[in-house]
Amino acid sequence: MSDSAAPPPAPDERPGRCGALSPWARLGLLAAIVGGGVATVLACHPERLLAGGLPAGTPYGLAFLLFSAAYGLCTAAFVPRPVLSVAAGTLFGAQAGSVAALAGTVLGSAASFGLARLLGQKALRPLLRARWLKAADRQLSRHGFRSMLAVRLFPGVPFAAANYCAAVSRLGWTPFLLATALGSAPSTTAYVVAGSHAASPTSPAFMAAVAFIAVTGLAAVLVAWRRRGRALLAGGRRPS
Repeated sequence: MSDSAAPPPAPDERPGRCGALSPWARLGLLAAIVGGGVATVLACHPERLLAGGLPAGTPYGLAFLLFSAAYGLCTAAFVPRPVLSVAAGTLFGAQAGSVAALAGTVLGSAASFGLARLLGQKALRPLLRARWLKAADRQLSRHGFRSMLAVRLFPGVPFAAANYCAAVSRLGWTPFLLATALGSAPSTTAYVVAGSHAASPTSPAFMAAVAFIAVTGLAAVLVAWRRRGRALLAGGRRPS
């Protein structure tokens, strides 16, 4: 897929109440919303789903929709996606769990991206003064789809943090969401399959899923190590 041109900068003022707030007030509101979301998630103890399963008598379709929505909200509140994906596999099985987890992934990324774009972009863009920050901003703004796809395929990048950081750039909605859906699918499916077969850890499906997770994690470590080595050499030093 070819990258489209960077969208034009957002107008200085948007209609509605948020337009009356200063950029730093919007950033404070964003921090309060995210902090409130984290506190709410912690208070609800979502890990109980893994131990107790779905509440008795809950219709399957309703449980599926509620779980997808909760998955999205939890990712926006910095809950690790692997834990949620394993829960999806445990509760709904490999196929339905993968759909629920991917739907929640896209919902959560959209919520994070939208909040940060609306409330945090104006306050943070003037702070992009470091060379590497400017380079990352240019990469996301000009080559949004392939850059975001690489971020999603790289397992070492925190999901929620990537959402909020991408919103500060001029990356468009369509490449962001499409790259998120495509790039998150392999790892999400692997964790869901592992969760759905957790009761039989010697099964081929479980071992294949764990092997995929281990290989991609090792690849991420190797890539990060090589980049660190190149950065040190470029700075006139050799890695220890």
